[in-house]
Formats: sequence, structure tokens, C-alpha cells
Amino acid sequence: MNLEEIKEYCLQKKGASINFPFDDVTMVIKICSKMFALIAINDDPLRINLKCDPFIAQGLRERYSAVIPGYHMNKKHWNTVIMNNTIPENIIKGMIDDSYDLVFLKLSKKNKGIIIQNIS
Repeated sequence: MNLEEIKEYCLQKKGASINFPFDDVTMVIKICSKMFALIAINDDPLRINLKCDPFIAQGLRERYSAVIPGYHMNKKHWNTVIMNNTIPENIIKGMIDDSYDLVFLKLSKKNKGIIIQNIS
């Protein structure tokens, strides 16, 4: 997946938005004020940080050499995925889905309601 494909896939998620709060080269994709993906847009190959269940995170790191502990993130709960075409697209999309779901579940009831209401 390239940057545009990742961005488009992430923005299909309910309430997702993009900003650049840190610098001009780190794209942050959030739901409400919570990050679920960070993309180093100038890296070659592209890198994306995704939140992950700690047990699953470790399994992904063992299975794929392109999945490493999250760069500048909590290494237990975040993975960095190096987009070097060694991981099937459906697995990457699954990691994005899981990251979104983990963050969405931690939102307040009020924020979940706002997101769901804006979809209807």
C-alpha cells in the first residue's frame, strides 16, 4: 500500500481526520483527539505506527520482519510497520482496523455518540 491508499483507507473510518501536530512530515490520523495511525510521509519505505494489543503486537513482530516496536511510542502497545511489500495488504488493513477499534473503544460515551450521530 502506498501513502494515498493508506490515507484513503484510514479516512473511511468513522470520525477519522488528519492533521500534522508534530511537524510537516508526520501525518497523524485521529478519532476525536486520539491517534490511531501516524505516518512518516517522507520515509522510503513508508512507515506507519499503529496501536495494537500487546499479545498480538508481539506475534506480528515475530511473524513479519517489517513489524517492529513502535518508533517514539509505547513499545508494548504500538507497532511500526515498514511498508516494504513483505506484508499482505489484507494484513495491513487488519492492523489499521485493530488500531482504530482499540482507540474507538477507549473514547468516552459522549465522543462515541458524536461519531455515530455524525454518520447517520
